[in-house]
Amino acid sequence: MTADIKIMADPASNATCKFTVDRPVYPDSSFYFASKERAKGSLLAERLFEIPTVTSVLISHDRVVVNKAGIEEWPAIARQIGVAIRAHLATGLPAVSDGLRATIPPAEEIRERVQEVLDTRINPAVAGHGGYVGLIDVQGNTLFIQMGGGCQGCGMADVTLKQGIEVEVRAAVPEVGEILD
Repeated sequence: MTADIKIMADPASNATCKFTVDRPVYPDSSFYFASKERAKGSLLAERLFEIPTVTSVLISHDRVVVNKAGIEEWPAIARQIGVAIRAHLATGLPAVSDGLRATIPPAEEIRERVQEVLDTRINPAVAGHGGYVGLIDVQGNTLFIQMGGGCQGCGMADVTLKQGIEVEVRAAVPEVGEILD
């Protein structure tokens, strides 16, 4: 029964909300959908993009992170998102289609492409503030990075990660799933 599925919404900003589900949605994997077009063939993402304000979706193990546009507050949108997640889980179908999953390049290729972005775009920018970003590991399509130097302990580090690093990396390597610091 879908009412038994517990989901906790945690708005990170006016534009982003993390939904943690009491069970795996996409076990031990992550996939980022930058657009409605990219979601074709993955039923959960398609359901979420039916909500007019949704602009991107990250599905990762037991979490769904949704970005939205517009001024509508999260409580109204969160209810719709919860309904979509529960409806999808009730189907028993995978959150990401096998076809899309097959488009993820090997971890080594992702590592090389991300490292190039860090070396040519991100680190030159954060170096001006005494910081650096190191690529620690790539597991599947999940990135593990470390922000250091001036970034360590900086109150703007989370903003830099979410609005700067993630945007640059996803633009150059759209197959990247979660990005963890």
